[in-house]
Amino acid sequence: MVLVSIGLLIISSICTYFGIHYFRLRSHQKNWLDFPNERSSHQSPTPRGAGLIIVFVALAAYLTLVYFTNARFFYGYFIGVMIVSGISWLDDLYSLSFVWRLLAHLSAAILFVQAHGFYTVLGISGNAIALLPSVGKIVTVIWIVWIINAYNFMDGIDGLAGIQGVVAAGTWALIAFGLSPTVYLFCLVIMGSLAAFLVHNWQPARVFMGDVGSAFLGYTFATLPLMVGDSATMGNGFLPIAAVLILWPFILDSVLTLTRRVFRGERVWQAHREHLYQRLVMVGFSHAVVSVIYGVFAVVSAIAAILVQKDTDWIEEIALVSIVIVSLVFTVAVLQLSRTKTLKFGSDNV
Repeated sequence: MVLVSIGLLIISSICTYFGIHYFRLRSHQKNWLDFPNERSSHQSPTPRGAGLIIVFVALAAYLTLVYFTNARFFYGYFIGVMIVSGISWLDDLYSLSFVWRLLAHLSAAILFVQAHGFYTVLGISGNAIALLPSVGKIVTVIWIVWIINAYNFMDGIDGLAGIQGVVAAGTWALIAFGLSPTVYLFCLVIMGSLAAFLVHNWQPARVFMGDVGSAFLGYTFATLPLMVGDSATMGNGFLPIAAVLILWPFILDSVLTLTRRVFRGERVWQAHREHLYQRLVMVGFSHAVVSVIYGVFAVVSAIAAILVQKDTDWIEEIALVSIVIVSLVFTVAVLQLSRTKTLKFGSDNV
């Protein structure tokens, strides 16, 4: 298993690296470029949609793994990825209406729930609660749609979506190792693919992931808990909790920003520069530094996600309390920085 794991990491990294290199060359020929505007965090036209290569590598690996391991084929996931990635690729090319994208996301989420089940248990340490089927279906669909869009919202600076994806895929690989060998290997493929993508996307980025990549990752990380559990009634109530913690930096930032914009009566689907990560960039931090900060935050919350599997109550409680404290300190620090006029970075107040 060790040799197979290392082999998959290497092969997925190599395929993605050279695939994105070819994509970058073709993008300049086809004019698949993201031109900067007043809300952009980049200053020169950059190829957009390189996440398409990640999708190809991941799905090819998934089909291969299912075939050779004779594992259950999650056709709802596979078709759902095609729907989400397809509409997102078209959006990268032609900037589709939010309504069309939302309908595609809902369709993919409903398809997965109907085909493979939904959350029926939430909780840890014997404190789990059961969800009625109707409630569980609604909660699961909303969760999938939200994570697709949250990941898209957070893909705004060089390296950020990639580094969160590497941490998330690696954490799910650790969790899936004893529960689903096929999902474990699939997560390693995603991890290797994203590591190679980061080589191209690290500041200064030579390519962008685009909606096709961020939507794929959002849909995948949202559905992995159910694929790992492999049953709507498996009773692993910690998996939904782990799913939230693994993506907690993105969830915290997107929920906080969305809430603030809703209260101000703004159109939440329109582009803006009010996310916490954007505020850090605007006060003078480089893309690389902000991405590393979020990466460290992601590792901390991922450790908490692993700890919630433990049966010892105090370990789980300490992990969750620690995440709450870290989140509060992080949020207050960023907001305070963005409001301070006299900064050593010499940028404008947000």
